[in-house]
Amino acid sequence: MDFSLFYFDGDGSVAQPDKYRLLVESAKFADRHNFTALWIPERHFHAFGGLYPNPSVVNAALAMATERVQLRAGSVVLPLHHPVRIAEEWAVVDNLSNGRVAIAFASGWTMDEFILSREPHTHRKQTMWRGIKALQQLWRGQSVEYADASGRTVEAKILPKPIQSELPIWITCQSPETFMEAGKMGANVLTSLLGGTLEEVEPKIKLYRQYLEKSGHDPNSKKVTLMVHTFLGEETEQVKEKVQQPFCHYLKTHYDLLENLAKGMGLNVSLKNFSEDDLDSLLLFGVEGFMKGRSLIGTPQTCIPFIERLEQAGINEVACLIDFVQDFDAVMESLPYLQKLQEAVNLSSGFGVRS
Repeated sequence: MDFSLFYFDGDGSVAQPDKYRLLVESAKFADRHNFTALWIPERHFHAFGGLYPNPSVVNAALAMATERVQLRAGSVVLPLHHPVRIAEEWAVVDNLSNGRVAIAFASGWTMDEFILSREPHTHRKQTMWRGIKALQQLWRGQSVEYADASGRTVEAKILPKPIQSELPIWITCQSPETFMEAGKMGANVLTSLLGGTLEEVEPKIKLYRQYLEKSGHDPNSKKVTLMVHTFLGEETEQVKEKVQQPFCHYLKTHYDLLENLAKGMGLNVSLKNFSEDDLDSLLLFGVEGFMKGRSLIGTPQTCIPFIERLEQAGINEVACLIDFVQDFDAVMESLPYLQKLQEAVNLSSGFGVRS
């Protein structure tokens, strides 16, 4: 099981120094302690998450601060950009990092973000698949034809030449159809439990492995990466105390996650009609269940069974989302416990050792 760090939040609305301190210091920790990768998202027009409008820019900085860990986008929203621009930017980061970049691609979510796109929101899936193919060609040094403003055909190639001959690719997946398409093209996949339980995701992973094999790809050579909210400590109750309030606040600022939480509790209601007190009651009642079934929150010892369950489901990388807790000292103090979990998992053959 590979362990990586995933970033998603951070208040970008306030003009203050050290906004990226947690990112940089935790990245250095991951680099020193044999974590596999760092995942930087692309998020636009969010106060929380406003630290990450461009993962290539952030990873260019991390290339200078790290030496070994892979630098990934989680995810580039491909329909918002021209494939040539994406290929050029990431070729620069590949050179700065001496060949350590990888990209997860997504088709996009909110309509607001598509003010940046030349393509309509309704065509975003087709635009993503078409763009990935073009980007792979550009990365290999091939030319791709595009029309300029006058309609004249131009053959585009990119510079600088990347260090890696092939760009490692993930597809951000939630629907069965996207898992199938990722399998057909031989890409790795990035998914989460934000929209459902592990039991709901597991059949999609099996479907993905089936389509890998049908399409002539080695199903055992590809990664299924699961993004998981993560915070570890010495004692479970202390961890819960530290995490509960930040987690409640996190869910309140991510309305879609809050609605999924309500549905998971069997509440077929519109949260728009909830009062502030109702929302607080919902969160206090439901957040512990979310922690247990969909997160790595606890101690290294208590989290091992969940890791074992993920492995049984066909997941071979955990992308640990750490910045939902907006407390630099607390998160940095939790990382050595995550390191202990990683070591316990990977040193215990087949999870035979639980101590």
